[in-house]
Amino acid sequence: MLLTGTYHRSVDDKLRFALPKRLRGAFDELVYLTPGTDGSLWLYPGAVFSGLADQLSLAPPTGQDVRTFQRLFFAQAECQEMDSQARVRIPTSLASLASLTKEIVLLGVRDHVEIWDRGKWEAYLSDQQPHYDSVAERVLGDVQPSVPEPIAPERPVPRPR
Repeated sequence: MLLTGTYHRSVDDKLRFALPKRLRGAFDELVYLTPGTDGSLWLYPGAVFSGLADQLSLAPPTGQDVRTFQRLFFAQAECQEMDSQARVRIPTSLASLASLTKEIVLLGVRDHVEIWDRGKWEAYLSDQQPHYDSVAERVLGDVQPSVPEPIAPERPVPRPR
């Protein structure tokens, strides 16, 4: 399931938020919260997190950046159980890392959800949105949309005479 959209949520006193209905289908009971980038957190479905771990295992362990990233990423990753009301608890350490307040924003980003403090997200959006066109050109400039190849019609098999 492709995760998209922006959702405003409140965090309760137990540091829980409700996952929006439109995103719930991608998540099982167990989810993984990890440090993100730009001051956000990332929320992964279990299968996607496992796939990411497999992908990261292919990186050469001798690289300093690889070791640093894996240590910081996996040491702070937390497996959480979504409750019957589709609420996820954010561990205190991760909430502090992302400077989360009571108001958060959830962003569907293809295969995971980013969790932002609302004020930080609004500042990021205000700063980055004016550059959208130039960023899109750099990122998508060489990307060719995949178009399915046409299926050749079957030729009738000639019957022997």
